Amino acid sequence: MKEAMPENGAMTAVQQENARGLKKWTLTTCSVCTRYIWFNPMRLEEPVGVPEPRLSWTLCKPCAQALHIEMERSPVRSPLRLRIAIGMIAAERWPMAYRDRLQERISDRRWIIFMAVGFIIAMILHLALIVMIASIR
Repeated sequence: MKEAMPENGAMTAVQQENARGLKKWTLTTCSVCTRYIWFNPMRLEEPVGVPEPRLSWTLCKPCAQALHIEMERSPVRSPLRLRIAIGMIAAERWPMAYRDRLQERISDRRWIIFMAVGFIIAMILHLALIVMIASIR
């Protein structure tokens, strides 16, 4: 884990500079659990020696702690150790890993609303077409 962490161990927030030189804070999301990270995002890069492409992740505190525990527990000592540990954590914490009934209902509701709006728009277009044809005669 130490080879993947920054030298001083500091966690920094993400800043962007615009054309005027003003710094703007941007919200980042965790690469694993996809939640917004408000404070102290942890940016990790794979160590030298892993096969290309070298990947990088931005983690929130709970995911970083889970990663640290997984890295301590892991018997693997190769450069791929970090990638394997991230995969293990993502398998547990990714929101779409285990779909529950609530997520399926929300997805179904979105489709129902999309179809209803589509039918309403089609009805309005047909009504306008009928009115245009009737006004010609």
